[in-house]
Amino acid sequence: MKFKAIVVDIDGTITCEKRELHMGAVEKIRSLKVPVVLATGNILCYARTTSRLIGLDGAVIAENGGAITVRFDLQGTFEESLEECEKAYSFLSEHFNLTKLDPFYRKTEIALSRDFDLKKALDLLETQDFDVEMIDTKYAIHIKSTRINKGVGLQKLAGLMGLEAEDFVAIGDSANDVEMFEVSGFGIAVGNGDERIKEAANYVTEASFGDGAVEAIEFLESNGWI
Repeated sequence: MKFKAIVVDIDGTITCEKRELHMGAVEKIRSLKVPVVLATGNILCYARTTSRLIGLDGAVIAENGGAITVRFDLQGTFEESLEECEKAYSFLSEHFNLTKLDPFYRKTEIALSRDFDLKKALDLLETQDFDVEMIDTKYAIHIKSTRINKGVGLQKLAGLMGLEAEDFVAIGDSANDVEMFEVSGFGIAVGNGDERIKEAANYVTEASFGDGAVEAIEFLESNGWI
């Protein structure tokens, strides 16, 4: 079993607990001979900046799969999905005091502060006919199209790179990484990951956060899989 690339989540996976980049994980990623793609629920410029700081080529998946780009010198491509999210947001705003995150930068979804009753919001959303879902990434609550996820983003980006999604090992920590694990060839959850991602994983590290990412890569190297 040999893989040609790695796709890795950012926050909670290659960061420390307080969200700083984990320098050990950065150093380990820099040592790799295979392409590394960053995948995040955050905005595209955040993903591209992180890629630049690590020293990668700029291939990123952002906004939970809604935005992708393959290199720094290329513009990102965005899904046409914001309008339906805005409708759901307007409906929920009648019941909750919601705070948007990065409203001027998000192009395909809406991210909200985690300061409202998500369960109640989900119950209310089920009474409507919006083609959206809400997901808690532990850093924000996202209103996103049901057609978009990191797995879909990985399939599209892999094609642009001349690869298949199955050629990638996926590393992550959150429920929004599940679809990415499902389409990749192998999924590794770091130790701080939530139960959904651990259940979807082929391997779960003992270590957490960036230490877990280092452990994940060393596990792949020790087996000769990258």
